[in-house]
Amino acid sequence: MDKAYRLSRRAFGAGLIGAGVTAAAPAQAQFGGLGNLVRSVTNEIGLDRVFGGDEPITTKLADAVWGNPSLDGVNPPLAPAPMTSLERTPIGGFVVQPGYWQFTAQSYCLHAGTHGPGGGDGYLYAPLKGSREEAIRDILRNSNQHPGIDQHDIQTLIWAILARARFEDLSTEHKLVAAQLLTRRQLATLNRSALDLVPSGAMSSLMGEVPAPMRAVFRAEAELRNGLASGASYSELESIAMLTGAVPLGEGSIAVPAGRWSDHPDGYRIRYLPSGYSETEVHIWCENGRAGVGKTFDPSVQVAVPGNTSRQRLAQSGREKV
Repeated sequence: MDKAYRLSRRAFGAGLIGAGVTAAAPAQAQFGGLGNLVRSVTNEIGLDRVFGGDEPITTKLADAVWGNPSLDGVNPPLAPAPMTSLERTPIGGFVVQPGYWQFTAQSYCLHAGTHGPGGGDGYLYAPLKGSREEAIRDILRNSNQHPGIDQHDIQTLIWAILARARFEDLSTEHKLVAAQLLTRRQLATLNRSALDLVPSGAMSSLMGEVPAPMRAVFRAEAELRNGLASGASYSELESIAMLTGAVPLGEGSIAVPAGRWSDHPDGYRIRYLPSGYSETEVHIWCENGRAGVGKTFDPSVQVAVPGNTSRQRLAQSGREKV
């Protein structure tokens, strides 16, 4: 992180405090100086970083560079075998062997405020990246040792991280789940963000500073924070995170047909066929003599990225959807 960014973050935090977090002035008056500060700081570092620091998950279409269009419509010359028959690792991975393997994974929304899978749009492999990749990875990995934890509770924790929510504001039930899947250090680092310093009355004005393409995502994150703090039901959180209606072609999208293979850097081929955001059929194809033989397929560090950027990125887990 460069010096100019650190200084800007420090100035932003100081400006928020000075703007009247503890003052009795009306919120709109408090926001007057804050608005000027936000505009000057975000000219340098971007509003997405002002909204709580580095993005929790940054994996995007530009990271999905392994798609193989030459294999569109090509299927392996053998029937798929269940991936669960492969050797499993302690972290929920699979030791890849020659063959064609299939697994229906519990998957998770990684991009609140966008549309779910559908419409024939295909998905590509990309690695999990971002300032909170370790926490997301460990939630997914550790969930393999806790089959009794409901998938909805895991998704709720992931939404809390994406929305930069305070974990102390979660329900008692979700705090207990978080304590099983994350370390104390991880919970402590997830419990504060610069957003805590924004006066509640100023958030709507601050939202007006966000460029239109990002506004739906930031609005969804703000509503998720409020919903998590107020004890909203899972269906209510889902309605916030999942956009409905016509799906536009997002900025930077590329044409990716459903079922496109990616040549995984570990030496096997992989493709993703999601059914909604919570279930993804994963196929692995590894031929004899390929470098992928004996490598570990670890779903927790792999993201299914849509060719249409208006749709959701999907985290993968080693838990089977049944």
